[in-house]
Amino acid sequence: MSRFLSNATNRIDAKGRVSVPSAFRSVLAQCNVQELYCFQDFVFPAISVGGPDLLERFERQIAAEDPFSPDANAMSLLIHGGGVFMKLDAEGRLMVTDFIRDFTGISDEVTFVGRADHFQLWQPQAFLAAQAQAREERKLAGKRS
Repeated sequence: MSRFLSNATNRIDAKGRVSVPSAFRSVLAQCNVQELYCFQDFVFPAISVGGPDLLERFERQIAAEDPFSPDANAMSLLIHGGGVFMKLDAEGRLMVTDFIRDFTGISDEVTFVGRADHFQLWQPQAFLAAQAQAREERKLAGKRS
């Protein structure tokens, strides 16, 4: 089964585009993803990216709630109000828009991070710091890989 794994850092070109790693493009092709759903992560300063099925999963979760409940309202605010659709260009590049830059602090490089069924866009140093913190927390909790 196809999964987004590993991480890679790529430079943003002069026109504001970044090449999506070929392994990630392969997963998108295998899953026949034509349009990307991108949203501001709930926890990290990262943009989460997946196919329409990612949005549908969240919408099913919202639909399971009372539509007037605070939980459904908050989830919709995050998923719909903090999300956009994007497409890769013919060369497999993604435009690094203000939506991405403002939320993540990305300037000239993007770290792509696999998250199994989706991937994330990170400012490189923020990713390294979050990964180191996660490793340290597991170490302190006595958990091994």
